[in-house]
Amino acid sequence: MQQKYVKSNAMARLVLLLLWVLRGPVFCADCPKLCSCGTDNQIICQDGKVDHVPNDFPRGFSKLIFKYTSLHIIPSGAFFGLNNLTSIWVLQNDALENIEENTFANLPKLNEIIIDKAKLLVHIDQGAFRNLPQLRYMTITNTGIGYFPDITNIHSEDFILLKLINNDLTEVQGHAFNGTDLGQLNLAGNQNLQNLHDDVFVGATGPTVLDISRTSISVLPTHGLKFVKKLIAQSTANLKRLPSLDNFVELREASMTYPSHCCAFQNENAKKKNEIQWSAVCNKLYNNISSQKESENSRLLSKRSLQMNSTFPQEYAFIDNEAWFDLNDDEPSFDYGFCTNVDVICNPKADDFNPCEDIVGKDILRVIIWLMNILAIVGNIAVLIVLLTSRYKLTVPRFLMCNLAFSDFCMGLYLLLIASVDIRTKGRYYNYAIDWQTGAGCASAGFFTIFASELSVYTLTAITLERWHTITYAMQLDRKLCLRHAIVIMSGGWIFSFTVAVLPLIGISNYRKVSICLPMDINSPVSQAYIIFILILNVIAFLLICFCYIKIYLTVRNPNFISTNSDTKIAKRMAVLIFTDFICMSPISFFAISAALKVPFITVSNSKILLVLFYPINSCANPFLYAIFTKTFRRDFYILLSRFGCCEMKAQLYRTETTSSIHNSNVRNGALATASQFGQGMAYTELQVANHRRLQEAQSQFMRVPSNN
Repeated sequence: MQQKYVKSNAMARLVLLLLWVLRGPVFCADCPKLCSCGTDNQIICQDGKVDHVPNDFPRGFSKLIFKYTSLHIIPSGAFFGLNNLTSIWVLQNDALENIEENTFANLPKLNEIIIDKAKLLVHIDQGAFRNLPQLRYMTITNTGIGYFPDITNIHSEDFILLKLINNDLTEVQGHAFNGTDLGQLNLAGNQNLQNLHDDVFVGATGPTVLDISRTSISVLPTHGLKFVKKLIAQSTANLKRLPSLDNFVELREASMTYPSHCCAFQNENAKKKNEIQWSAVCNKLYNNISSQKESENSRLLSKRSLQMNSTFPQEYAFIDNEAWFDLNDDEPSFDYGFCTNVDVICNPKADDFNPCEDIVGKDILRVIIWLMNILAIVGNIAVLIVLLTSRYKLTVPRFLMCNLAFSDFCMGLYLLLIASVDIRTKGRYYNYAIDWQTGAGCASAGFFTIFASELSVYTLTAITLERWHTITYAMQLDRKLCLRHAIVIMSGGWIFSFTVAVLPLIGISNYRKVSICLPMDINSPVSQAYIIFILILNVIAFLLICFCYIKIYLTVRNPNFISTNSDTKIAKRMAVLIFTDFICMSPISFFAISAALKVPFITVSNSKILLVLFYPINSCANPFLYAIFTKTFRRDFYILLSRFGCCEMKAQLYRTETTSSIHNSNVRNGALATASQFGQGMAYTELQVANHRRLQEAQSQFMRVPSNN
């Protein structure tokens, strides 16, 4: 029996081998000219002489490949009757220009279509794909088609994985996937693709994976995103805003271009966790789950125990990693999936320069920054108007104060821009971060703050030097600093400040690095040198001011120095004032230099406290302490109002006091008179010299320390 079984088995194998051998030659005998047929049921037409689609394909094969051919067109019905065909590959056909209507139609077993590397292919008829019930994979890559092919008549019974990569698509029209089940849609590399119609996914199920990397898409559709579980938008620079996060119901993973977009999902994750934490229903559910898991060693037993003992119905048993719970029709319709939080995994993560927060961050800082910018703008405008419209002579101190007021006004504009954008984007900054930081607004804000800070430091240094020069050479009128000298000096300051502020706009560092628009980019050696240069220059200015006031103090303390008591007070008070200014700037300089040397001691979030509390304080205080609180400013202010018919009595009173003061000084001192007027936080000091019956003004100085004189 055993021998007979062995013989019959050998005969069966021999018969099968004979049938396979006989089948091969018959199949190959039917192979079209210029094509090769394999024993694995595939036909390969790979020859430059193939300039048309053969019409004598055998009926039994399943895979057809056109490669390196000279096909210019694939005509209608080219594959008609090939009912066993499962795959069609059209690869590297450089001459292919057109695919006609019904080319891929009525092929019941066709599972895969690949069209690749046909740059001259610019036209695929809208009716080219019809009635392909088994189609699952469709790939059209590296072609010249400029519009989206119609796939709504495919009527596939399976999810379609659609890849249209590196084409010349410019738009995907509305309802483009109507009636289809999309598993994956890959539009990567279509650099001219700018528009996905808002209704593009209406009528479709899916996609679950959406890839729009390396496209010019600027807006995602609001409809149909609920099916997306994975979103890929890498190197998609135009996509700066996301639709409402409520549209991403199933999203689990995202790969974006900008870290700010990941902040959106991070904030949403935190929001959901907070809602779950404070939900009484969820807490009760989790307590039941925890107690069951503690009492059971097996996960399966834990679930069964929960179903039996939970105060909730059995259908509400918790299932790990599920987003909802099944409910009976007779139970209340509460979505217990709300209690299951699944975080969205997103890349790239926010970095140290762009944390996931609003521009200003804390509410208390919002209040302070609005107060600061209003004081800086209103106060410095008032000082400029009063000084520039005054009928008194424009002296060197007045001129320097005008420059200081203008620089502080620019700082106020910077604060106003930052505060306004922060209010407008509060809670949604992730959707505005790219537009703001790469746009003209942030560039303007950065220019204003660097220009203002450098011009302010320069002007304070000039005021100090002028004070030192005036006191040191008080008796040498030939060495008096004239207005034309001050104009030349301040012209240099304006040119320097403008140049320093413009450099980040032309590529030396930039204002785009952080939301507060300061030049913090130190990636290149030139950018790092630029930042360090500015900071060290400010430190040198501080040291120079300190040195000058030490010299002034020593001069007025010299018994041989001829000066009034008021000169000594001026020197001491101004030394305290400007030293205080730079004490306010020292924290910023210290932390900024450490960051520029790539050894940061403070985060960007904490640096915003310095920005709000220390950085602009002088710009807000200077107009009040140097001018507005002073008696001399009040005199000029009332005289200005009197021109419009207001406060005429007050103005006349100040005119009388000024005239009387000058007359009494001339009578008392003869050839030399020093008239000093101190107000709340400021002093005008005028040195008048009688030379051939003519009074000559020698000095005038603003002060900003409270005085009772």
